[in-house]
Amino acid sequence: MPRKRKLLAQLSALQSNSSFPPFDALVNLNATSDGDSAPKSSKYFAVEKKNSSQLEADFFNQPCISLAKSFLGQILVRKLPDGRELWGRIVETEAYLGGEDEASHSKGGKQTQRNAAMFMKPGTLYVYQIYGIYFCVNVSSQGEGAAVLLRSLEPLQGLDAMRELRSASRKGPTKPLKDWQLCNGPSKLCQALGIDKAFDQRDLTQDAAIWMVPGHDLPGEQDVVATTRIGIGNTGEWAQKPLRFYLRGNKFVSVVDKKMEREMAAMGQISCS
Repeated sequence: MPRKRKLLAQLSALQSNSSFPPFDALVNLNATSDGDSAPKSSKYFAVEKKNSSQLEADFFNQPCISLAKSFLGQILVRKLPDGRELWGRIVETEAYLGGEDEASHSKGGKQTQRNAAMFMKPGTLYVYQIYGIYFCVNVSSQGEGAAVLLRSLEPLQGLDAMRELRSASRKGPTKPLKDWQLCNGPSKLCQALGIDKAFDQRDLTQDAAIWMVPGHDLPGEQDVVATTRIGIGNTGEWAQKPLRFYLRGNKFVSVVDKKMEREMAAMGQISCS
């Protein structure tokens, strides 16, 4: 009985407090009387989870170019099988518009077993392999066959695990990777987060191993550089279209376009630095 009276007193104190109770208090409150500290189901615990929830379907349901820009500053979360969470801020993306976009895997509206995820609902992961070794991860958007490539992350949490995963994919003895080298490129990003073909067609709004959460201090238009995409030189006029977006001045970006930044500064779109 003393244990029960203590729990009731804690509950009374929480309900009388005008602010929402801290997470630790909720875990303690929901402990079982036999000492098991596993949180149980309660309206308080459910609200706490919802307040820290991931980006939902309506965020992804926007045109490809808009989504590629909106991703900048948002946070990609990957939960490993051992429970560790890897967090990275998205700092570089590329838009692939499908249809007439000659650089898109879905150009001409062609749907195949490989690119099926590009035609699925916004927020679906499209993972493909390059050179028969490396993986790249995209997210479907509005538009038939349209998707956004995630090019680079700024690592925020789980950097040691990212190094382990990157090292496992590199041959022979290598020097420890610096923070900025962990995710500064689409295949590096996938290596660091342990993303492979098994993630193809997963839903970012439903999956337990990978999702996105809102970032803080999201960039304004003046912080975003729009320039040409990487590695699509054989696609005619599409190779020159400004469909790559990155955060200006961020050292975790894979390739900086200094010429474009100078042009933007000359037009007064960004300040010189």
